Amino acid sequence: MNQTLNQTEPSPEEQIAEFVASAAKQPLLDAAFELWRWRYRLDSIEGRPTAEEVRINRTLTPQQMGEKYRYDRDHAHDGPMFGYLKRAHPRADDEAIRKAIITAVKFESATEAHFKWDGDFWACVVRAVAQAAAEYPDFLETTYRDARNNLAYYMK
Repeated sequence: MNQTLNQTEPSPEEQIAEFVASAAKQPLLDAAFELWRWRYRLDSIEGRPTAEEVRINRTLTPQQMGEKYRYDRDHAHDGPMFGYLKRAHPRADDEAIRKAIITAVKFESATEAHFKWDGDFWACVVRAVAQAAAEYPDFLETTYRDARNNLAYYMK
């Protein structure tokens, strides 16, 4: 029996609202990490990068791409991430939002910097996140769990 389901994909606004609503259930710092972790999906929903940006990115040298990557991370608190986190925590002070985003980005960078694949893969992931957590102790345990999963995904 072949039935056609009459389901439509949620609109971009509805999809973004789901991410924001999930983040709103967490403290500000943890919400910042959750949204940062989903940045590529959020960008995709919002149509970023544009076709023109993709065309330009393809012309960049590896060094230029690295510089762009660092610039985007260093200025994440000034981009779309600020708006997402402000929607999730509308009563939070703007400076607290910026600081939470900066801390979330630095925490993720620390997990990556501490990752050394010298044995069992998962043990290396756990060790890297534990080392980063020692530098950034203010996240919830669930965020450290998410950081382990995030790091494992990107380092596989």
